[in-house]
Amino acid sequence: MNVLVIDIGGSNIKILATGQPERIKIPSGNNFRPENLVPLVKEAAKDWSYDVISMGFPGVVKHGKIVADPVNMGSGWTGFDFEKAFGCPVKIINDAAMQALGSYGEGKLLFLGFGTGLGTAMVLENVIIPLEGGHLPFKLGTFESHVGNASLKKVGKKKWMEMVYKTIEHFRHCFQPDEIVLGGGNSKYLEEIPAGCRLGSNKNAFAGGFRLWEKDYLF
Repeated sequence: MNVLVIDIGGSNIKILATGQPERIKIPSGNNFRPENLVPLVKEAAKDWSYDVISMGFPGVVKHGKIVADPVNMGSGWTGFDFEKAFGCPVKIINDAAMQALGSYGEGKLLFLGFGTGLGTAMVLENVIIPLEGGHLPFKLGTFESHVGNASLKKVGKKKWMEMVYKTIEHFRHCFQPDEIVLGGGNSKYLEEIPAGCRLGSNKNAFAGGFRLWEKDYLF
């Protein structure tokens, strides 16, 4: 089975299919809608062979359905029939959860993605648990408001790192994972990697998308 993985982001859509050596990036943006995504992906992947699609979505997904439009993109995502639009089976999962799955080895894994916001998810055996931990209250705001990209730009790298390390410890204490994977584009700015943590890679999002069709995961 050949899988096309679509990783949706507020700045770019990234796609990769089984057997292809390089991903393709497609610009998105604040007003990007599913009606824009489908023809652009079809055109970019026209020379690729795929039977099914995995889609990582930057928002809340329940039982494979998008339940709310993303904050930093256009509207129309909820209720959109992607299987009809693409003409093949489609599995939709939260983007952090897809990257967590691609990062998973064994035991209980916690994924923290430090990028535009804070993506959070856990994996335990064949169960994928999307979390919205970034929106939990923290220091007169939320975790996301203290460790997101806007905070990094506002308070500077040193203060931002302090908040990141505190966030990691709060989540470690709460969820008691065997391992923590630190992903997202800003995790590379961390000067030290705490014990029990390792850096992830955006490539793991594609690995997660491919894995999603290997067996019946609960998510």
